[in-house]
Amino acid sequence: MTELLSALCLVAVLEGLFLFVAPRGWKRAAEQLHALPDRQLRVVGAVVVGVGLLSLWWVRF
Repeated sequence: MTELLSALCLVAVLEGLFLFVAPRGWKRAAEQLHALPDRQLRVVGAVVVGVGLLSLWWVRF
């Protein structure tokens, strides 16, 4: 449970860094994502989840 909470905190730190360092770039990216159809967003989300899981597997083993 501690590892999960630590990971969630790290996600919050990274998200905050993106907003702090490049707010305009973040806004532009959000606008581009908003313009994408739902199906394409789901594909992007699935790819990100897959890459994240593979990366986690690689780091843990």
